[in-house]
Amino acid sequence: MSEQLSAAAVHFLTATGAAFALLALIAASSGDWQWMFIWLGVALIVDTVDGPLARRVGVVEVLPRFSGERLDLIVDFLTYVAVPAFALSKSDLLPESFRLPAGIAVILSSLFHMADQESKTKDGYFVGFPAIWNVILLYLFAFTPQPVVSFFIVAFFVALTFVPILCVHPVRVVERRPITMIVTVLWAVAAIGAAVSPFPSPLWVKVLLLASAVYLVGVGALHTLRDRKAR
Repeated sequence: MSEQLSAAAVHFLTATGAAFALLALIAASSGDWQWMFIWLGVALIVDTVDGPLARRVGVVEVLPRFSGERLDLIVDFLTYVAVPAFALSKSDLLPESFRLPAGIAVILSSLFHMADQESKTKDGYFVGFPAIWNVILLYLFAFTPQPVVSFFIVAFFVALTFVPILCVHPVRVVERRPITMIVTVLWAVAAIGAAVSPFPSPLWVKVLLLASAVYLVGVGALHTLRDRKAR
């Protein structure tokens, strides 16, 4: 019984991500972008810790009727895709006539990625842009480029969903994991700084966000080139 309660508690923890997505959506509907990112950040923390906890208590064996993987995918779609798509549709980041089409494009392209059973390699890399629109949205708010520039950035990442480039997972990829984890922590510090500061973000936040992006994108790009040469 205690094992079942522990497994159920992990499932409940994963499910709270949907509640945080709702809170983020309410904040976004009011134009309170900082609180939207705070709630999305809390959901991201839940998404980071629930997987290791699920493996530790053996939820697959203890509660086989309930799919933690399916539950996690639903919550991920809400927090990584649906809320950011809504924010793109409602904020002034994009030209007004392109806001709703961009949100729809984000939704549809992300569904393609999440339904793709070959979206991850055996060594933990994502294939194509992994629908982390909450991250893209954070960068757009932090740097606040011209609306036309933001539109082309969104269009670029929508297209990148269908390109078989490799993107590093900061936890699952073993190669360079210590450095990657340090960079991820620095990114998290910058993301917190962005969430609690007015937009556009302070210079130190922009520098950390940009530097961490260069590293993470670079790791994926190098692995992509190496993989193609090996073939």
